[in-house]
Amino acid sequence: MAKSGRRVRIFSALEVANICGVVNQTAINWIRNGHLKAFTTPGGQYRIYAKDLAAFLDQRGMNASGDVLQVLMEDAEWNSFLIAAEPSLNDSLKAETESFLSNYMIIQAHDWFEVGRKITEEKPGFILLDADLPGVDILKFIRTVKEDPFFGRPNIFLLSNNASAESSNGHLNRDRKSGDSKRADMVFSKPLDVVKFEAVMKSMERQISTAIA
Repeated sequence: MAKSGRRVRIFSALEVANICGVVNQTAINWIRNGHLKAFTTPGGQYRIYAKDLAAFLDQRGMNASGDVLQVLMEDAEWNSFLIAAEPSLNDSLKAETESFLSNYMIIQAHDWFEVGRKITEEKPGFILLDADLPGVDILKFIRTVKEDPFFGRPNIFLLSNNASAESSNGHLNRDRKSGDSKRADMVFSKPLDVVKFEAVMKSMERQISTAIA
């Protein structure tokens, strides 16, 4: 993805529901019935671009578009990628990621202090997080970063020794009924499948490029 310096705001179904003053299921029904344009992440979660939400609100005569949405358009820096892992694994992941993300600024963080500081300062659009990085509750971290607009609501990929369990029946999925912001966007098994990861990134790049165009 070419470096443009331009940012685009993406909403979850739950955020749309909160903006419109309805329950989460109503927003999901709007999407499923074709009233609200949306796409799905590789993890199966609905996402709505700000321009599509604004068009939907205008069509419905809702006042939440306009200035409020314009402020919310600014989000994470989509050409910035943070790798959060211990040093030896971090360097390996950086080399693998740079092989197909040559236009991205790759940021490294080796502990949770660095993770917090760099997310705040850089607002990376993507985070590859090692589930074994010690010292924090992973679920709580994902929930905080996803729900607080201060962090830019990046896409979070989790690298785990038990990816199948965590992505289907594990603790990352246990709060699914209350909204999708508590889950990683995608969970990958260790060692990282670079081919699969590249395919996921290219899919997300196409979606983001469409929104910016």
